[in-house]
Amino acid sequence: MSYSDAMFKNKELEEEVIVVTGGGTGLGKSMTKYFLELGAKVVITSRKMGKLETTAQELSTQKTAGEILPVQCDVRSFDQVENMLQTTLDKFGKVTGLLNNAAGNFISPTERLSARAFDTIIDIVLKGSKNCTLAFGKHWIKAKQTKATVLNIVTTYSWTGSAYVVPSAAAKAGVLAMTRSLAVEWAKYHIRLNAIAPGPFPTKGAWDRLLPGDLKEKFDITKKVPLGRVGNHQELANLAAYLLSDYSAYINGEVITIDGGEWLKGAGEFNMFEQVPQTFWDMLETMIRNKK
Repeated sequence: MSYSDAMFKNKELEEEVIVVTGGGTGLGKSMTKYFLELGAKVVITSRKMGKLETTAQELSTQKTAGEILPVQCDVRSFDQVENMLQTTLDKFGKVTGLLNNAAGNFISPTERLSARAFDTIIDIVLKGSKNCTLAFGKHWIKAKQTKATVLNIVTTYSWTGSAYVVPSAAAKAGVLAMTRSLAVEWAKYHIRLNAIAPGPFPTKGAWDRLLPGDLKEKFDITKKVPLGRVGNHQELANLAAYLLSDYSAYINGEVITIDGGEWLKGAGEFNMFEQVPQTFWDMLETMIRNKK
């Protein structure tokens, strides 16, 4: 047995209908794939329908036990979230799980960020998670559903803070506070809320943005992790599947860290950027603008 192996293998999620925001790429896609293998019906959402359709087609051809439905939705809009929820209900008749995974981030000295850039991260991460959680929670409470689960993806700097990713740190801290607060308030409605705080789980899109150019070589992430490696996507998918399953029915209001001990070794995911000279920030800003 290896840490890269699937933990569940017997359609443990076949009764579940799970919505994954940001499910078309990266970690969202990896978790979606595993949920499907376990028999779940999964709705993946993001702003870009093209990516969703490509992912849905790719995962559908793998003959998994579940069923996938791509639905375009900008989580910053409560109306679009409500429409996405209704589409899910129209297709599958119910929804039992919500995975708030959609996110955005900027690596930058905070004084270089515009107010709009700061708002963009807050709106996607905090407001988006709030919109989805509120819409789904209202539905579950009104429907008197006997069980439902919200799982939020946060970060270890949700509680430590971190330089150079201040909008993300502020937004994720808000999501974590919402998780713990509603876990108490909504337990009486049979709604559980938990969170996962992943350490470094490299994905091409996110890590190319956070560590562009030769930064990946300059900053060896594995040196920050006591276990000496980055995470494997299956490890995160295993944990997410467990927390969305009935096996975790007594876990509520918890945040589970999966980072190889990284945050204990040195709090603040990007604090090492203090060593970067100002000339490098000028070059990085030019690179990012040219990519846009």
